[in-house]
Order: sequence, then structure tokens, then C-alpha cells
Amino acid sequence: MKLCTLVSGSSGNSTYISDGTTSVLVDAGVPGKRIECELSAIGVEPGSIDAVLVTHEHIDHVAGVGVIARRYHIPVYANRSTMLAMTAAGILDRIMPEDLLVFENNTDFICGTLRVRPFSIPHDAADPVGYRFTSGGVSVAVSTDIGGITPCIRENTLGCRAVLLEANHDVVMLKNGPYPYPLKKRILGENGHLSNDNSALFACELAKSGTETIILGHLSKENNTPELALETVTKGLENGGLLQNCRVVLAPRYYHGEPVIC
Repeated sequence: MKLCTLVSGSSGNSTYISDGTTSVLVDAGVPGKRIECELSAIGVEPGSIDAVLVTHEHIDHVAGVGVIARRYHIPVYANRSTMLAMTAAGILDRIMPEDLLVFENNTDFICGTLRVRPFSIPHDAADPVGYRFTSGGVSVAVSTDIGGITPCIRENTLGCRAVLLEANHDVVMLKNGPYPYPLKKRILGENGHLSNDNSALFACELAKSGTETIILGHLSKENNTPELALETVTKGLENGGLLQNCRVVLAPRYYHGEPVIC
């Protein structure tokens, strides 16, 4: 299994997942041309993508979905509420109806050679999900844009070989930063974004469950730094005596990351 973050952050998100036979994108939140460039940078032809799976309808996750889907005739997967929200926003204009595939949350479906489990997450969108992918007995997961760690998130990420996990903000930086109070309240809320400290706590749970690589994603440009996110989560693992079991890497904000191979 290969997991590679193409871009991650409030300005856009897209992640490449492949088992060598089936290749998918989780979200396409930057312009189509940018997606093409990032895929080319890791040696992947955009036309080889078998599906785009959408977590939720916020623009930093869907900005390039329509272009990529139309240009390469790639099917788009989402749950019904997210599909309706994207349709209302015009994201799915001129995509053939047969290329719009609706799934049920928390129910496995097959995409090529991948078994996919979309699982419910707490975020202020229509019906947001994370994803767990399994092939050949190996699982990886994508879990960002989460206000907190729920039993559903635990059920679907613990034991995965690699996990893309949100480390959105440092609480002190956010509280003392330039955002207006309502936005700060939203980010800190139960349907907002995961802090570095909470990411560190859950990283320990993941490491204990056998997760070997944690990729920290969706870092805020204004309320976090890559160094602080990495230090906080690494220190949490170190304090728990778990650092030797699990490596922590950063998802890039503006450029593709190195593929994590499981």
C-alpha cells in the first residue's frame, strides 16, 4: 500500500492511495492543473486514477474534483448529503450521472482491489467522513478535519499501518492569534479541528495499536507551525515510551510529500 499527501492544509487537500493495482485520490481541493502536477511529481499519470473519494464539501477539499473527474472520466464517490452539497455548489456540473457513486457511511464498499470503509467524523459539514483502505491484509486511513476523537474514529483507524491524522493548530497560538472570536470558537469546538495536543494523545493510542507511521496533516498556516506540530506529537510519543514503535512525518502544505509505503 502507498499513501502520499499531495497537498494538505486550509488552502487545499488531496491524498493519493494505491495498492499498485487500484489508485484513488481522497479529495481534490486544489485546481485540476495543480493535482496533475503533484501526481506527475510522484510519477503517477492522472489518467491512471480510478476514483476520487470525497470527505466533505468544503472548498479546500473539492475545488478540483469537477475538473479532474471530467477531464479523465474518473468516478466520484461521496455519501448522499455530500453529493447533494457539491451539486448545489456546482462542483459536479457536466459530470455524467453514472460517474457519481453514492455510498453509506460506516459500510464497506469495493473500489477495484481496495476495500474502502468511509467512517463518520465530527466536523461542521453536511455529512463528513474519513476513510480506511485495505488491500492484501494491510490498512491505511485518512482522518482529518475532526473536532475530536470519537469511538467511530478509533474503530476505523486503530491498527492501521499508516494514518494521515490532523494536527491543525496550537491552542495558545489560536487563542492569541488574529482570527475573530466566532472562528476561534468554531475551530476549538467539537465539530472543528484537532489540536496538536489532542493529536499527540491519539498518536499514542495509534502507536500502541500497531500503527507504524503517522502523517500529520491539515496544519493551519496562521495557528501552527510544522516544527511545533512535529515536536508536540513526537514528544507525546516519547513520553509514552512509544517513539521507537512509530515514526511521525509531516504532510506538506504546498508541495507533494514522500510516499509512505506499507
